Amino acid sequence: MTSEYRTAKWGQYGFVGLIILMTSLAGCFRPAIPISMSPHYPVDVFYENQQPDRPFTELEWLEYKEEFPLVDQQQPQKGRMVKRGNSIEQKELLLARLTMQAKKIGADAMVAVRYQYYTTATVNGYSMRGMAVKYQKEREVRP
Repeated sequence: MTSEYRTAKWGQYGFVGLIILMTSLAGCFRPAIPISMSPHYPVDVFYENQQPDRPFTELEWLEYKEEFPLVDQQQPQKGRMVKRGNSIEQKELLLARLTMQAKKIGADAMVAVRYQYYTTATVNGYSMRGMAVKYQKEREVRP
């Protein structure tokens, strides 16, 4: 075998091998910043149009409310109410507080969770409400 033949063969298959090697090694590393797409709460959360797939017992309705005075940039400008509402982070914080209340009373999940936002001339208000429930234990079947 001549060195020219080996070089030509390496050039033909070496590039493909290098790509495969780089791809397989890239899969071994995680990004430096872990990315979480959805928050985790201490109990399962099911909104109004969702139901758990397990039987449950209702415990009680829970509600968490907050009102914040409007800041200068939220005051009506030329008759328009601008910069009202809250961010997704604030909404997730409300849900986290509601789920912590549910966990304190021994709930496994929240069902029929509903978020409501309202605004007045002086405040922004938020309310989140849901039913705290306890999953029923599965009955053992004996032969």
